[in-house]
Amino acid sequence: MIRKITLSFFNVFLLFGIIIFTGSSSYAQVKSINPQVLDFDRICAGPGGNQYSAKFTYAGFPAGTVFVVELSTNNFVSTITANTISALDPAVNQKEILFSVPTDLPGSDTYSLRVSAAGFSSSKFVSFGLKTSFPIYYRAHDRQFTINNFSGNAAFCTGGSYVLTIDPDSTNPINDSPLKYTFLNYNWYRDNGATALPTLVAGASGPSYTVTTPGIYYVETNYGTCTSESYSNRVTVTAAGGGSAVTISSSLGNPFCPSADGTVLTATSGNKYTWKKDGAAFGGNTRTIKATDSGIYTVEVDFGGCVASGSIDLKSNSFNASIDVAEEFQLEEGETLNVSVTTDATSPTYEWYLNNNIISGATSGSYVVAAIGIYKVRISQSSGCVTSKEFIFKAKGKAGPSSVIPNIISLSGASPYWNIPDEYKNANTKVMIISSNGDMVLDVSNYQGDWPQTSIDFKNVNPVYYYVIKGDAGEKKGSITVIR
Repeated sequence: MIRKITLSFFNVFLLFGIIIFTGSSSYAQVKSINPQVLDFDRICAGPGGNQYSAKFTYAGFPAGTVFVVELSTNNFVSTITANTISALDPAVNQKEILFSVPTDLPGSDTYSLRVSAAGFSSSKFVSFGLKTSFPIYYRAHDRQFTINNFSGNAAFCTGGSYVLTIDPDSTNPINDSPLKYTFLNYNWYRDNGATALPTLVAGASGPSYTVTTPGIYYVETNYGTCTSESYSNRVTVTAAGGGSAVTISSSLGNPFCPSADGTVLTATSGNKYTWKKDGAAFGGNTRTIKATDSGIYTVEVDFGGCVASGSIDLKSNSFNASIDVAEEFQLEEGETLNVSVTTDATSPTYEWYLNNNIISGATSGSYVVAAIGIYKVRISQSSGCVTSKEFIFKAKGKAGPSSVIPNIISLSGASPYWNIPDEYKNANTKVMIISSNGDMVLDVSNYQGDWPQTSIDFKNVNPVYYYVIKGDAGEKKGSITVIR
């Protein structure tokens, strides 16, 4: 009887042990994440594209486990979590995570990638990835930019140095600078010409570089083996010890097409500048000056310990023109004068003006002057260097006897202006003309016989005006009747 009780207790203990062992084995099931082949061997993300896929199978994780993509350059001692776009379940215990890299990611050629199960320590699962490391970059800036204030030349004293720096954002000249993306690094290069590869400057990864050896330098944003359009202009750096090491550039080229603002001449960067034009002092102590005429422009640049000079033979590709009349001449009553312009302009056009009003139909290189007044002719070159020149001249009428002041103006006559004797045409004599309504239509000194310059409203009668002349010759008053 006692034996049966003992046997039953052993059987119960054995059964209980089996149950516990089975439960322990279930609880201790190994968690694993098994990667599939990646669709990429590098990540070259940017505003134009930033979506990638990580596919894997897993086992041992409870339902609802959240998986994330992690990046690291130090064997996952520290990690960067990628941005999950979506998580798909193609099959049981299989997932595909669509993700993007952070837009401020510090780029590197040695990133590792894995998938983690949120809420579980890293020792509970297998790291993801068939490659131990590969390049990952976010190309935040992918445009050309400028260095050295967009100047292509710089110089330093022999034995010294010169600092090249990436320019900040600007509007003149337009520069979209990468400096606003503080996480970017750079590669500085020395250009070795068209037949040799450029030399990477060792250890230069910041936004500036101190040049100690003459050469041609430029900088690129460092995106590793990812293609990049983020690079600068090239700068020729020379060592100045005297002589002609300075260069001068013209913003409009040479020869240049002249304009009201002229072309901007820029010298090699230095500390002080002394400009001359054709041997005479010109401009100020600035790196840039404006030039509107042809000539030999020279500059001496003080680099702080040595002085060098440079010059440019600046030429204008405008045209030449001349006119065959004096700036001022007298036109007798009933007399006419043919005025001609000579020019070497390409396909020239002409516009003639009388008292600032364009003369209809006057479009040739000559015009017959039949009325007194102030004339202007504008010659324009319509092809090549599109520019224009102007000549201004004045036709004066012959004054009558000193006692005669006209009281009638005929607008259809040869001299459709109110002319007065010369003794009243001086700075000490004031001429006023008042309309019949009491409006002051003219109030000038040194009147030159050129009223009216605007149209007259005739209505139903010939308008009448009143004049007052005050000066050294006394005071004169009277009326003026205007007829067609």
